[in-house]
Amino acid sequence: MTVSVTLLTEREHVAQQWGQALANNGIQTRVVAPSELANALDGQTAVVVDIDDALLPDELLSTLGYVRAVGAIPIAHVEPDRGSLEDIVSELCDGLVTTNKEDVTRVAAALTRRSDPRRHLRFEFVTVSPCGDDILAVLGNGDAALHRRPIDPADDGSEITNISIDPNATTATLQLKSGVICRLGVGAVHSARGLTNGEADIAIDGEKLGARLRELRLAAGLTQAELARRTGIHRPNIARVEAGRHTPSLETLARIASAIGVSTTHVLVSRES
Repeated sequence: MTVSVTLLTEREHVAQQWGQALANNGIQTRVVAPSELANALDGQTAVVVDIDDALLPDELLSTLGYVRAVGAIPIAHVEPDRGSLEDIVSELCDGLVTTNKEDVTRVAAALTRRSDPRRHLRFEFVTVSPCGDDILAVLGNGDAALHRRPIDPADDGSEITNISIDPNATTATLQLKSGVICRLGVGAVHSARGLTNGEADIAIDGEKLGARLRELRLAAGLTQAELARRTGIHRPNIARVEAGRHTPSLETLARIASAIGVSTTHVLVSRES
């Protein structure tokens, strides 16, 4: 997955600081003037919004909100002497607000991870809850969930003596004191949290799905712009789906398939063939 970032700034020192930090992490960058926001998002993973004195509060929220609405990651960069920002700015950016060189280095290093659309479908850490014997699972996007026992039909309720995560980080193997081996899949954790929009379907490969949708769109003689018009989905979002940078929900997938003129089942079944 290729990560690319737009620097929305007219200040040379900001462009240099971010450009160097991103280059150190192998991330492609381009610098765009704030007035060219409409041309800054096509296929980009993230957009760094340089907050200077000329940017009014309403303009700031509009810019960050638009970046997030079209599916890119918004990052706010503010100079230390500008003062505090509204809480909503940090919320829009999921905490990605930078004020100094150290912040820029940290956020640049985290972007590859943060831009992975499937990180919520992998375990980062699995352990026994510090309160009770539930299983505490921390997912790759920072979400955490408790999974009550029994873990699976083999779980006899005895003490858990060891937990290991498979190389794909989608299954945790738990060894019980009785010698029984139990397994917990990341899909079960999502199901326990009440997700019903297909996010727990770990069989969906974003890159293959995106390539399949692009193939079907081209076969139908549609441009990304026309598909965007038919679906009401912004063209940069469609570009991200086709590039495998974003895995759509089943509802969104159904809208795209319908606009192309095929069924959702046709897209998914043909993807595996």
